[in-house]
Amino acid sequence: MTDTAPRPTLEAVAARAGVSRATVSRVVNGGDGVREPLVERVRRAVEELGYVPNQAARSLVTRRHDAVAVVIAEPEARVFADPFFALQLRGISKELTAHDNQLVLLLTEGRDDHARVARYLAGGHVDGALVFSLHLDDPLPGLIQGAGVPTVFGGRPGWSDGRAAATGPTVYVDSDNRGGARDAVRHLASLGRTRIAHITGPLDQTSAADRLDGYRDVMGDADPKLVAESDFTPAGGERAMRALLDRRPDLDALFAANDLTAAGALRVLRERGLRVPEDVAVVGFDDMLPVAEQTDPPLTTVRQDIEEMGRLMARLLLRRLDRPGGGTGPRATDEDGPDGTPAAPDGPDDAGAGVVLPTTLVRRASA
Repeated sequence: MTDTAPRPTLEAVAARAGVSRATVSRVVNGGDGVREPLVERVRRAVEELGYVPNQAARSLVTRRHDAVAVVIAEPEARVFADPFFALQLRGISKELTAHDNQLVLLLTEGRDDHARVARYLAGGHVDGALVFSLHLDDPLPGLIQGAGVPTVFGGRPGWSDGRAAATGPTVYVDSDNRGGARDAVRHLASLGRTRIAHITGPLDQTSAADRLDGYRDVMGDADPKLVAESDFTPAGGERAMRALLDRRPDLDALFAANDLTAAGALRVLRERGLRVPEDVAVVGFDDMLPVAEQTDPPLTTVRQDIEEMGRLMARLLLRRLDRPGGGTGPRATDEDGPDGTPAAPDGPDDAGAGVVLPTTLVRRASA
């Protein structure tokens, strides 16, 4: 067993920098009122001594924990099998890391986990929460509101019961699901396809409902037998594709609600001896490269910037936390990125403060 060297203290940093302990505390905790030459001396002393602030003591001063909870309303098996979640988490992690914040991942395997997550959030362990993959009957938003934690949602929330009124507008980041779906179906129609089927995602999620609406915007009163509900998984895509072919063996195109669904559908089309795109043209949604480029044939799909969605969710939450009192919504500024990411709406009187990112159609061999 080896002895460990004692951790440098505030007093040691103050002695090295030749300033008071209070001055060191203000610099370390981001306080104002310290002249720049003194700030530089303190920072140099911190670096030379390897001083690491005590987080518990720092929290007492700043009332911040520099930690953000990421709550995914899906079971563990789904989260770690779907690359969508990995991409979104990567965007969130990059933004939080850039601002020296920690990511705390919370999953909800079932209803019993909701109370556990709510207790954790209410316990003051984190400064805010990022929540996504909600379902319409999910109790999490109400529980999180009860915990009083600033929150940004991934995806347009589906509620319309005014629950946001107590804490300000509901802040969210989403993609143009309906417009992207319209682009997908219009592309299939431009190829001369007239019997275009759609495999949906779970319709208790707004992204899936919006993509179904986009399909209907183009197809109008299409035969209901051309629509099959699924669950955003490859196995669900297989089941739905078999059902569609049994009902409408003459279908000549498919718009799948996401790339994983499309991958499952492609396997069934191949099993049934149907050629893609000659017999059935296929378009997906997401443009997750580990999936879209490795299907057979490579998948034409609607691209949404999943990683950017995660990054922007984290950015909006951090901006909200930096406002006096924690803020009631993201502040609109001109500093949003050179990539054209729109600034978030401002104002606590908004019914909702949402950022909707554009989608684009990416053409490959399947359609």
